[in-house]
Amino acid sequence: MATQGGNLKSTSINGVKVYSISQRNLPTWLNPKKKRALRKDPHYQQRVELVQDLRFETATSRIKITPNEEYVIASGIYPPQVKVYELRELSMKFERHFDSEIIDFQILDDDYSKLAFLCADRSVCLHAKYGKHYTLRIPRMGRDIEYDCWSCDLFCAASSPDLYRINLEKGQFLKSFNTRSPALNVVSRSKVHGLVACGGEDGAVECFDPRVESSVGRIDAVAPSGDTNHEVTALEFDGDGGFLMAVGSSGGKVLLYDLRSSNPMRIKDHLYGSPILDIKWHSSLNSEGRKLITTDSHIVRIWDPETGEGMTSIEPNGGAINDICIFSNSGLMLLALDGSHIPSYFIPSLGPAPKWIASLENLTEELEENAQTTVYDNFKFLTKEDLERLNMTKYIGTNHLRAYMHGFFVDYRLYQREKAKADPFEYEAYIEKRKQEKLEEQRASRITIAKKLPKVNRSLAASILEKETENERKDAEVVENKKGSKKNKGLGTDIFHDERFGGMFENKEYEIDETSQEYLALHPVAATTKQPSSLVEYFDPIAEEDEDQDQDFSSSDDDIKGKSRVPRLYEVKDERHAEAFRNSVSLAEEDSLPIGERLASLGDVGPILALTGKK
Repeated sequence: MATQGGNLKSTSINGVKVYSISQRNLPTWLNPKKKRALRKDPHYQQRVELVQDLRFETATSRIKITPNEEYVIASGIYPPQVKVYELRELSMKFERHFDSEIIDFQILDDDYSKLAFLCADRSVCLHAKYGKHYTLRIPRMGRDIEYDCWSCDLFCAASSPDLYRINLEKGQFLKSFNTRSPALNVVSRSKVHGLVACGGEDGAVECFDPRVESSVGRIDAVAPSGDTNHEVTALEFDGDGGFLMAVGSSGGKVLLYDLRSSNPMRIKDHLYGSPILDIKWHSSLNSEGRKLITTDSHIVRIWDPETGEGMTSIEPNGGAINDICIFSNSGLMLLALDGSHIPSYFIPSLGPAPKWIASLENLTEELEENAQTTVYDNFKFLTKEDLERLNMTKYIGTNHLRAYMHGFFVDYRLYQREKAKADPFEYEAYIEKRKQEKLEEQRASRITIAKKLPKVNRSLAASILEKETENERKDAEVVENKKGSKKNKGLGTDIFHDERFGGMFENKEYEIDETSQEYLALHPVAATTKQPSSLVEYFDPIAEEDEDQDQDFSSSDDDIKGKSRVPRLYEVKDERHAEAFRNSVSLAEEDSLPIGERLASLGDVGPILALTGKK
């Protein structure tokens, strides 16, 4: 269920409202006249712009907020660059360009004054307020980066079993932590006890204590979920107690561990089958207890780690998700997508609005007062068994299916198409129906001239019009096939307006009498269809028993078609009909009269003559 008011759109899942803050960013190449014209656009005037120019040309890869919550830092392409936004001014402070794409970055201070960027060319770029400070390279391609503020160590996970360490205070590499994994995907550090954990391609998680510079434990974290050959793609420690650790797998599952046990406390499945990209622990005054916010490329799920029940979810439409940024003790979050737009979402049940955008609370309250609800019914809910029956399991993990509860929501048009494919005969009928609909659309789009028939001699005019239409159709086929030449045969509708023949369709004195003997002699077909046969009117067929039996037992195909081989005999009905036949006088009108009128017309001898047929 969705509600829209102004430029805020809210979606309610499990009774939790999620407000999507729409931003209308204008392209730089837009004509200045069109920009000025937008001042009269009511939708543009009522726009809710969170931060000005919060976008990238192609895609956003990473987005983070500084510890003092005064700046938002985002990296994206193309070209590879980083942008810093000052939240007090609601605008961009500066941007810097790079030689290669930014894989990840870490904020080393409370604000933007010290930054470390891990780039795709195996380089680690250190930036200060004034710009780039120093650049170094690591032996293997980097995949993740983490900073230890206690020892000033920068940890780099790469396509290597070694976890690289760079001490920024001494300005040198330290001895790497060796793991038993073939390669490392992610690294995380606990802010409570300082343990550093790294997840590998073999699905294992290994923890190190920087104080003793050795491994303190290793478990196969993905195996309890039932998935084989899956990797660890996300890792995050609990920020309160420090004993809980959430692990995300490449199979789309989140496993919750207690460091004192090797078995997971809870397993949460995203149902999309895509790797978990990010895990964040979140707590605020508005929500009861802590929440886990887990993200894959399709959806952001917010759920309770204690019970595993889902609170709500967010599915953006602008592209695949790359990263998520959540303001602490707040319900506002930003998403980095494979698109130019950076959407923002506000969930009042998760937390209040930040201080720098406190007016967001008033906007949501006004929206609740003037709510207009729209129910989206163009989706079909299917279980996994339904997907297997319709051969739609190939869509699992794509944007075509939206995981919900114990099944998936699918667009109704896609469901109808796949259902038609599952039944070949139904699919063929569907194709034929679509062809006929397209032909009807093409015919309806043609320009046709309505031709009105004259009042006099309408049948003749209709036949002339019919012949002209047939000739036009044949000429069109000749042009389409490019064979033969056009030949206009017969009369056309021009004769209606011809001075020589126009009066034939205007003056009633020229009207053709289709019941006359002359017309019937020239038009035998009309005589058979419109006039009763004289054989039926004046004569009766002779029915003999022998003939009937012979015809019944020796019936042939000619008899069935109405062509009997045996000649039929007829006799005149009476002398009155014989006299009428000799004088070519029709008695059909007289015979159709009621018996009373017929007797009255004959006088006193009328009854006797009518019954005996004698003079």
